[in-house]
Amino acid sequence: MPPAPRTVSHQGPASGAQAAGGPVLSIAGLTIRLGADAIVEDLSLDVRAGEMLGLVGESGCGKSVTALSIMRLLAEPPMRVAAGAIGFGGQDLLALPEDRLRRIRGNDIAMIFQEPMTSLNPVYTVGDQIAEALLLHRDLSRRAALAEAETLLARVGIPAPRGALGRYPHQMSGGQRQRVMIAMALACGPKLLVADEPTTALDVTVQAQILDLLDDLRRETGMAVVLITHDLGVVAQYCDRVAVMYGGRIVEEAPAARLFEQPRHRYTEALLRTIPAANPPGADLPAIPGSVPQPGQRPPGCAFHPRCPAALPRCSAEAPEITAPPHRFACWNPAQ
Repeated sequence: MPPAPRTVSHQGPASGAQAAGGPVLSIAGLTIRLGADAIVEDLSLDVRAGEMLGLVGESGCGKSVTALSIMRLLAEPPMRVAAGAIGFGGQDLLALPEDRLRRIRGNDIAMIFQEPMTSLNPVYTVGDQIAEALLLHRDLSRRAALAEAETLLARVGIPAPRGALGRYPHQMSGGQRQRVMIAMALACGPKLLVADEPTTALDVTVQAQILDLLDDLRRETGMAVVLITHDLGVVAQYCDRVAVMYGGRIVEEAPAARLFEQPRHRYTEALLRTIPAANPPGADLPAIPGSVPQPGQRPPGCAFHPRCPAALPRCSAEAPEITAPPHRFACWNPAQ
């Protein structure tokens, strides 16, 4: 069996926030195309205040493209949003003009990217890069912005934060650079944080420290977090809900404890078998045969059916509709 989600992830601020009101982020029917090919197709998701949603799936499933669409950072062209809406603060982000979007991006919505060394500017100090968002969105003086940057660096666990203000990214370790990215993302107190594989390039110890930090901060501040990852062990430990993507679609979504105990989609079931804790010590991890189909090469019916050992004739002919919450799944032959 896969590891059980830690109990603390499903108590406290997240649960109370969900009862208090509507979602912070509401994506409805989002379709993103590259030319004629759909990269993301008919995607719908809600995220509430104080909640951490895990968005999981193999590389090529459409997770990062979804994240970039929330921030309106897609390369348009060649990509384009063909349909759908992204609701935030009572407005559709996809319909906003660029000047209004700039007031939201980095202020109310922030993002942590996969590789901090390519996201931080190598010719500016860490202090200047954190202060930039504060100068832009909070109308502080430079002195006040740098003082706040120092406070943020201390908050994310950077030692000697005052001295760190004058350092350049190449003078810091990978874990420290990722903490700087988190400090930049939190500078203006965002209501929503999108974290795209935030610990991919870090060693296991630093990964745990970064994820613990994100978890603590969302509990303290009540911000919603979308955590994009391929690591189901991380999801089990930190996330309140999980959405599983395959072939550009959400194929299953449920509260984390329920999804790990009772996966319904055959792709989710296969993913859970690859978790090390679900296998005997020293055993080879089971692999899912085949690979994620590229956009434009997705088969008819359920996109997973060529790799699925439980596929029925219907699976190759007709795409299943996703069921209703709280446990949504799109599978003609669901796991029992």
